[in-house]
Amino acid sequence: MRYMMTYDLMETVRITNQWLGASARSFASYPAFSMVPNPVFDWMAAWGEVTERSFERMVVKPDWGIRTFTCEDGKDHLVNIETVVERPFGDLIHFKVSGRAPCPRKVLLVAPMSGHYATLLRSTVKSLLVDCEVYVTDWHNARNIPVSAGKFDIEDYTLYLMDFMREMGPETHVVAVCQPAPLTLAATAYLAELHPEAQPRTLTLIGGPVDPDATPTEVTDFGRRVTMGQLEETMIQRVGFKYKGVGRMVYPGLLQLSSFMSMNAERHSQAFMDQIKRVMQGEASDHDAHNRFYDEYLAVMDMPAEFYLSTVERVFKNREIAKNEFVVAGHKVDMGKITKVAVKTVEGAKDDISAPGQCSAALDLCTGLPDEKKASHVEPNAGHYGIFAGRSWRDNIRPLVIEFMNANTPKAKPRAANTNVAAG
Repeated sequence: MRYMMTYDLMETVRITNQWLGASARSFASYPAFSMVPNPVFDWMAAWGEVTERSFERMVVKPDWGIRTFTCEDGKDHLVNIETVVERPFGDLIHFKVSGRAPCPRKVLLVAPMSGHYATLLRSTVKSLLVDCEVYVTDWHNARNIPVSAGKFDIEDYTLYLMDFMREMGPETHVVAVCQPAPLTLAATAYLAELHPEAQPRTLTLIGGPVDPDATPTEVTDFGRRVTMGQLEETMIQRVGFKYKGVGRMVYPGLLQLSSFMSMNAERHSQAFMDQIKRVMQGEASDHDAHNRFYDEYLAVMDMPAEFYLSTVERVFKNREIAKNEFVVAGHKVDMGKITKVAVKTVEGAKDDISAPGQCSAALDLCTGLPDEKKASHVEPNAGHYGIFAGRSWRDNIRPLVIEFMNANTPKAKPRAANTNVAAG
């Protein structure tokens, strides 16, 4: 019960700070204070605005914000988000461009379940919409999933991916970003063994910890340093009475966010101080660079406890994927069963979360795959975020990924890769 009380205490602190921000903003905005030549009221109003917005965003699922797309006919076409497969812990969604003929490339973008929503890949989706039919794994916030829905660990995650791949069919190009890379590799291998007719055409793994020990980082060191008992005692709580998932054991989003922020505390503090100054001077806007970034960064979701703990224990500590010893539903998955799916890895030279070597380890595991169906790329000067959503992705990596898809689709005749993004 104390875990539930701790969960509710964090939510109480969040609501209190949101209320303090709203109160400060309202109080300092009284017309009478405009006659007082003291900047403290301007600062109070600005602090209140930034504080209220920040703490409010922590429990809001961001919108995709992809409403229209400019097609080759020069007209804006509506983008409809359709649910293709619906599951308790996550859906498979399709970004359908109304009035546009289906694109020859069908892409499954596997989003990470690591504290943020799938909308973190918004810019990635926009860039792929140009010449691909884009499908995304839209994972749900665990606090909104009733306990009656059961557990969800890395084996369930892998089975979900297999279901999504089967639904999309053998002409699919799978792109896994960050955390899901090792599990997507396992799902592909399991699918190749059980349902070879449903195997995807290509598999691109971007910045994921297939072998965390290949190149140790602060993240992998933490996984080695702490025991599973310490993690369960300090990180896991029960969802409070406010949400549908009351009683479910989770790794709370607010606790995850505090960890994210502490890694670069000085930089985040400075960013918020600078934003308060901009609001005071009337230079801030609803969609300026600060708000665009932090509206997404601060929006966190609770992670099922069994998923978080099994990820740390089986992927990072025991290295079951790296050792080719991963078991799903009592069946040992053999990465060597991948014999037809072309596999490409992408890494950032300056990635301090999943350093170069961790992801490319997947190629060594695919012992049954010919060398001509393997490829790897290390992007110079790119960090973790840049390899899937920044300039490095747009200018260099995305064209290479599209080219890789084309090279391994001999019967298809897709349009040339277009590097200009026209989604809005």
